[in-house]
Amino acid sequence: MQMLYNSDSYAVVEFEVAAEQASPALPAGEALTRGGYEIVDKFARKEIFIQGALAESFKEGVEALIQTQPSEEEIDAYIERFSSLMQQPVILH
Repeated sequence: MQMLYNSDSYAVVEFEVAAEQASPALPAGEALTRGGYEIVDKFARKEIFIQGALAESFKEGVEALIQTQPSEEEIDAYIERFSSLMQQPVILH
């Protein structure tokens, strides 16, 4: 787990989990990984966990945005695109 982004509005955490067993199709020493991103909307108090193709699309969008040296507002605007998908309420233990 690694905190990638934390603003007043959003937090993004990356989860990467190594697979239990390496695939025979992969060269020796290379393990499969799985994981995704948890995105939290702090004001709406909702979150989403994305993985697979959606997570890859999110990552590519962030990498393209970083190339422009964006402001916090620009990063928040990009993350806001995913807020309509957030259905899980944030619950503190």
